[in-house]
Amino acid sequence: MKRISMYVLSLFLLTTFVLSSCGPAATPAPAPTTVPATSIPLTSTPTSIPTTTIPAIKNLILATTTSTQDSGLLDVLIPAFEGQTGFLVQVVSVGSGAALKLGEQGNADVILVHSPAAEVTYMNNGFGSDRRLVMHNDFIVVGPADDPAGVKAATSTVDAFQKIAASGSQFISRGDASGTNTKELALWKSADITPAGQTWYVESGQGMGATLTIASEMAAYTLTDRATFLANQSNLQLALLYEGDNALLNIYHVIVVNHDMWPSTNLDGATSFANYITSPEGQALIGAYGVDKYGQPLFIPDAGKTDASLGLP
Repeated sequence: MKRISMYVLSLFLLTTFVLSSCGPAATPAPAPTTVPATSIPLTSTPTSIPTTTIPAIKNLILATTTSTQDSGLLDVLIPAFEGQTGFLVQVVSVGSGAALKLGEQGNADVILVHSPAAEVTYMNNGFGSDRRLVMHNDFIVVGPADDPAGVKAATSTVDAFQKIAASGSQFISRGDASGTNTKELALWKSADITPAGQTWYVESGQGMGATLTIASEMAAYTLTDRATFLANQSNLQLALLYEGDNALLNIYHVIVVNHDMWPSTNLDGATSFANYITSPEGQALIGAYGVDKYGQPLFIPDAGKTDASLGLP
């Protein structure tokens, strides 16, 4: 046993000498510290978004009219909504008719539009589960400052349209089944005029901002929402020529797409967006928008009111 022990000891000393002659021994790495799963604090979630508000599905598709986009209102509303809720909004800016169609096909989660009659049909057909009054502004008639049709002297919107037709002055229609286009066609009908096919009647097929630019370049008349006109006025050679008729009221509703019909839609996000823009905070942002720049709000907040109080059936 002693001979074996001495042999083992000699072998150990020899090995140690060889290793030490090759360089310094490596320092052993410290054993990793393991933390039991139960000790991880719940506050490890980023504090910028409370744990209770982190959405299961972040992406939210908003289909809306070009007037909310072109006026700049969404540039205020959406960042505020995203910051408070954690949702990420993808905006699809089209005419109200196209926005409603996107919802009808399940290609949007929530809709913000201004075509009340079409909205009622949409709801009656079961495509929306929740529709709420949000805000209003008004439509106005704009055109060249020299006003060859004499629109400034009109006694009503119908009279203004009749003067434009009688003078043969150019009129630029959006022609896109938007809420503005729907209102314009209703006004022509009230004036007992069929503009389609007339040499003075041009359909742009564009949103409100682009249509205003075309009207400016052609020294033509058009119907526009007040917000988009004011937001783009500095770049236009157009004057506000007629306003104030009750027939020119422009009313916006938010609609949650029916999740039962389209289960893939983001119901939580859509409901959160509807809740936010009709909340006191959202309504305050809407009511303040435009005051600092234009001396007047571009939209009047209406949450909590009834459609009847604004003159709708």
